[in-house]
Amino acid sequence: MKIAIDGMGGDKAPAVIVDGVVAGARELGYEIILVGDKTTLRRELSRHKRVPDNISIQQASEVIGMDEPPAVSVRRKRNSSIVVGTELIKSGEADAFISAGNTGAVVCSATLKLGLLRGVERPGISIVFPTFTGVSLMIDVGANIDPRPIHLLHYGIMADAYSKYVLGKPQPSVGLLSIGEEATKGTDFVRETHKLLETSKLNFTGNIEGQDVFTGRCDIILCDGFVGNVVLKVAEGIGGAITKLMKSRIKNRFIAKLGALLSKPTFIKLWKDLDYSEYGGAPLLGIDGRFIISHGGSTAKAIKNAIKRAAEYKENEINKRIIEELESY
Repeated sequence: MKIAIDGMGGDKAPAVIVDGVVAGARELGYEIILVGDKTTLRRELSRHKRVPDNISIQQASEVIGMDEPPAVSVRRKRNSSIVVGTELIKSGEADAFISAGNTGAVVCSATLKLGLLRGVERPGISIVFPTFTGVSLMIDVGANIDPRPIHLLHYGIMADAYSKYVLGKPQPSVGLLSIGEEATKGTDFVRETHKLLETSKLNFTGNIEGQDVFTGRCDIILCDGFVGNVVLKVAEGIGGAITKLMKSRIKNRFIAKLGALLSKPTFIKLWKDLDYSEYGGAPLLGIDGRFIISHGGSTAKAIKNAIKRAAEYKENEINKRIIEELESY
């Protein structure tokens, strides 16, 4: 299996990306293609005592910045790491592509150059959320901020396939994120989507509210990309805020320090459950190819785990499963 990785994308690129690639190549054994400026990437690789033989470099002289407009940048910067990585998928030289760079540019490049799976009208970014009962999958968290109800039905079908074959949930339940449990609550878009999901073959359990995201009430959470991205960013912010708040309350009190020391194993387990780096990245579902979108601030651990996610994507033939489920409709 060959996995291409954007060596220049992300807040901490290229150093952290290369560190994650080296760790992943050693531990997982897949062939890794680092995409980016060869001189820069070779310099970063030279920091490691022994570079695994299963790492190669594909030259890409340009970088699409985080603040650049996606569509314009993809068309103008044809030798960017994102575009070159996409071309590796298109030519069959790589089985999957991972990027912690400009999310919009990745979605745009994938859509323009590879197209969508048969029956899919819009791609969706899916993210795994830790819950009280395990994990749930939320889609969409940023690919499409102005969808139609049919697009959310497609998201549900795609997430259903991913949940079954990757997350191991035989009959995943599906909830629609709204401002109330009643079918009459929400915008016209949400109400129309509810009606469509009710008549589908999905295991639709109705509307859920914001407080249900982490309870594990349903296995799949559907929403538009605007709402999903806000939920994702709020969740990330809460984790950091709680950590800072606890540290500030503990540091000046002896009893609190003692309690924290005794509770350390629990805190470590809790942080691991909430740490996005454990999940690596978000599959971009609906594209006729395999893409994993990683967090801009990804650590080396997150990049290593993103390689695992990409391998799962291919090994479980998720795109084939999605097409089969769509055809059954």
